[in-house]
Amino acid sequence: MADEYIPLNFLEQIVEEDLANGMPREQLRFRFPPEPNGYLHIGHTKAIGISFGLGEKYNAPVNLRFDDTNPIKEEAEYVEAIKKDIKWLGYAWDKELYASDYFQQLYDWAIQLIKDGYAYVDSQSSEQIAEQKGTPTQAGTNSPYRNRSIEENLDLFTRMKNGEFEAGTHVLRAKIDMADPNMLMRDPIMYRVLYAHHHRTGDDWCIYPMYDWTHGESDYIEQISHSLCSLEFKPHRKLYNWFRDHVFEYGKSELPLPPKQREFARLNLSYTIMSKRKLLKLVDKEIVSGWDDPRMPTISGLRRRGYTPAALRKFVDTAGVAKRDNVIDVSLLEFCIREDLNKTTNRVMAVLNPVKLVIDNYPENEEEWLETENNPEDESAGTRSIPFSRELYIEREDFREEANRKFFRLTLNKEVRLKGAYIIKGESVVKDEEGNITEIHCTYDP
Repeated sequence: MADEYIPLNFLEQIVEEDLANGMPREQLRFRFPPEPNGYLHIGHTKAIGISFGLGEKYNAPVNLRFDDTNPIKEEAEYVEAIKKDIKWLGYAWDKELYASDYFQQLYDWAIQLIKDGYAYVDSQSSEQIAEQKGTPTQAGTNSPYRNRSIEENLDLFTRMKNGEFEAGTHVLRAKIDMADPNMLMRDPIMYRVLYAHHHRTGDDWCIYPMYDWTHGESDYIEQISHSLCSLEFKPHRKLYNWFRDHVFEYGKSELPLPPKQREFARLNLSYTIMSKRKLLKLVDKEIVSGWDDPRMPTISGLRRRGYTPAALRKFVDTAGVAKRDNVIDVSLLEFCIREDLNKTTNRVMAVLNPVKLVIDNYPENEEEWLETENNPEDESAGTRSIPFSRELYIEREDFREEANRKFFRLTLNKEVRLKGAYIIKGESVVKDEEGNITEIHCTYDP
């Protein structure tokens, strides 16, 4: 029988088109770039699955890069938790990297942009900069510092790096176009002064690069072929390309591959909050016991709840890759874990609300061991022995003294089979003073 044909999703089509247009297969490289400011949640499984899935499909390396440019929110604990979750899901990264690895290179390129007239130091407050940004329908206003000389910009930026200014007094901005319809292109901030201890670089830096400046250039340094991110970053693509194209001119002799950004719809799950800010609030206020509380939608929480890697990966595959945001019903996630556990998990028996069952015609003080299958879906799981005797316990809701024809469990004067054992027939009941059934008497067919 021929293998089942599975159509390519639109990201795979992009990769196939690039290969068809001459990109060498060995240039394919992907990345998963989490910010270490919290634990991964169910929504991240899609981004993980897409990047690592493409890596598996094309036998291409996938980097794990931590976007650690905000020392105020980031902790080494989150780094280790993220690595643990990715490994648990069954994925293996090629290189473990950090945006902070590139702080010096990013700084050097920023200096070059200043020298080429593409960046300047702005000495306005954040409120003033925001006021000048304009609106989607109204052009922004140029900063009064936009035309500072290259020499003054270099001097100020160097002094920013050397710690001579207070936080909030100066920022480095890209000089693009304050009238661009895309507001992200209106002279975005590249660096801000921030005095905070970094979990890796310590106190070596007091200026930190912003996301849009760091993200694409990290992709370029690592020679990522396809930078895949969720739809909210689609408006950022124009800025991603602007930075990339300018930096490419500085590094193309050693870094010949300019990366491309493409976007996919993020995974939204019904009845589920996936904002890390809101999840952090639950942890900080001790509403939950921690990030791995079984009630949390984090990967570690789902793991404690009993979810398996296979179920989560199946869920991501079934949800698919789309270009438009939508909400996936949580029932699909529950279906995937049921399907996986049904095939892989050994069965056990438990009685939560017991009532005594007495088999009157079974010999007293006798016990036998019956064989029952561990998993009816998996013959290789073998069997186990369960004890059988005159007195047993069943679920109280599995018996009715009076029942209609649609009740197929135990009742008086009707026969049922005990799982893995004999057929029994309800004969009588014993009740306490309040009328509650304390014993069910029956007979069995040997």
